[in-house]
Amino acid sequence: MNIDELKVRYKNWAISVILLTRKLPNEPEFKAARNQIVRSAPSTAANYRAACRGKSTPDFINKLKIVEEELDETMFWLEFIVALLLDIRTDIIPVYKEADELLSITVSSIKTARKSDK
Repeated sequence: MNIDELKVRYKNWAISVILLTRKLPNEPEFKAARNQIVRSAPSTAANYRAACRGKSTPDFINKLKIVEEELDETMFWLEFIVALLLDIRTDIIPVYKEADELLSITVSSIKTARKSDK
């Protein structure tokens, strides 16, 4: 998978997460989770794009670390939502699986970049 395909994949994942939040109830705990997810999921995609334009290997790695953190945060909130609302689990599973795959790609990219920077 090339960089452009990954950019699209991160963006499409972020969109799917945002669309998923529209299914959440309006109770305060879900509003808090929704607000966090609406920030972290698109931030993942935006920071991946920024990483691809990194000025140096350390800059690339630093931006990918932000991607890693934002992905992990989104995954936490998805887990939080499932813990509060089991009925939404089937909707969250594919989004969570994609997040996990993107996280693996991100971590692998960081490791590869670190090795090549030595």
